[in-house]
Amino acid sequence: MPELSRNKQEVLIVTGMSGAGRSTVANALEDLDWYVVDNLPPQMLRPLVELADKAGENLPKIAAVVDVRGRDFFENLQEIIQSMPAATVVRVLFLDATDASLVRRFESVRRPHPLQGDGTIIDGITAERSRMTALREFSDIVIDTSDLNIHQLSTLITEQFAQEETAGVRVNLMSFGFKYGTPSDADLIADGRFLPNPFWIPELRGNTGMDKDVSDYVLSQPGAREFVETYAAALAPVFAGYQRENKRHVTIAIGCTGGKHRSVALTEELAKHLEKLPGVVVRVKHRDFGRE
Repeated sequence: MPELSRNKQEVLIVTGMSGAGRSTVANALEDLDWYVVDNLPPQMLRPLVELADKAGENLPKIAAVVDVRGRDFFENLQEIIQSMPAATVVRVLFLDATDASLVRRFESVRRPHPLQGDGTIIDGITAERSRMTALREFSDIVIDTSDLNIHQLSTLITEQFAQEETAGVRVNLMSFGFKYGTPSDADLIADGRFLPNPFWIPELRGNTGMDKDVSDYVLSQPGAREFVETYAAALAPVFAGYQRENKRHVTIAIGCTGGKHRSVALTEELAKHLEKLPGVVVRVKHRDFGRE
């Protein structure tokens, strides 16, 4: 992986839905010695980078919180990012959450949504989500904070960004249940429902893919190990490309019906293969444990 901090200015744009945790992320980045600027008009990004460039190693990493509070200034964010100097590495971190989660958060602090005007909180969320769609697709990292409290989000940011230069790609490998919805922050999704479901075997139903009997059953099915091995082989050149393009974070999700048996066993086995790839650090999460 290129030595970015020595010869390139790094800028992380922190954006996303209001109420999704931008302040929490900004505080976590400050604790990691990033220079954080809140509510920065996008037009000020280039002057900030030029100033940081003159400061040299005193400002190696900048995080700029940019959002709809910038009003009309916000509209040109993508264009401004794309026009940044080639010597600057710019990444976009987008924080998202479900509408229901955002409504609960605004109601708990008794504050209006910045775009709701004379309408309701959900009116403001809908208007903001419409304006954010293209930027979300443009982002390098998307994190769904719906099920995270501020402490969990801080820990996640710390894990993802602390000492990240030691790894080419940090892989968040997640199992999930389709019955609870697909992860909105996943870059890649695979489906483990092509395998027989241990749920229908009484002696396996109460266990999970973390248990040896369930794991052995899942991985012994026709196509299971072939899937893991070929998927890992297919991801190897993808990760190498991510490193060349300075994409340092990727979330890969594997689903089954309930997120308890097949997807868990496949995720654990895939992690063993991915950990062997050069420049890759793997973090495993089982999203829907305990929901059945």
